[in-house]
Amino acid sequence: MRKVMLNSIAFILGFSVVFITLGAISTSVGQMLAMYKAKIAIAAGVIIILFGLHLTGILRIRALYSDKRLHSVKGGSTPWGAFVIGFAFAFGWTPCVGPILSVILGFAASQDSVAKGIILLAIYSLGLAVPFLLTSLGIQRFLKFYSRFRAHMHAVEVASGALLIALGLLLVFGRFTIISNYLSFLNRFAL
Repeated sequence: MRKVMLNSIAFILGFSVVFITLGAISTSVGQMLAMYKAKIAIAAGVIIILFGLHLTGILRIRALYSDKRLHSVKGGSTPWGAFVIGFAFAFGWTPCVGPILSVILGFAASQDSVAKGIILLAIYSLGLAVPFLLTSLGIQRFLKFYSRFRAHMHAVEVASGALLIALGLLLVFGRFTIISNYLSFLNRFAL
């Protein structure tokens, strides 16, 4: 069990390095393009809406159904091998997580510091890590749960797509700050 957990953590670190680096790069590029912020926000909003339409099933983007796998990567059963496979996983499966990852990279690009972009992608990586760690801890239980949950996957995709469409519309119309106004009550809890 200890070896499985160690390899799982190494795998997670592998894909986290890729995603966090993408966040840092997106933020850096976003800062350089700050003078075009309004136009980029509209373009990002349109792209987010397209991804939302894709997730809901209204518009199918074929490229998001393909994947690129590195079949020749041999990891063995060592933590270093698991790290390399996690690193390759991030590149190979990026099209599968494309809609959500693109949105988060878009948000990272609009941040005023690289640290904020890194934090966004670190949280994203953590979100991907949780299922892997839970799977490592209880693969049998996970398989039973997933077989029951699988029937609800389409509903989750549609709900995620609707959320992306709403976020995209807020960006297009320059009303994204509405979210911070509605969530300002959280500041009271942070003190």
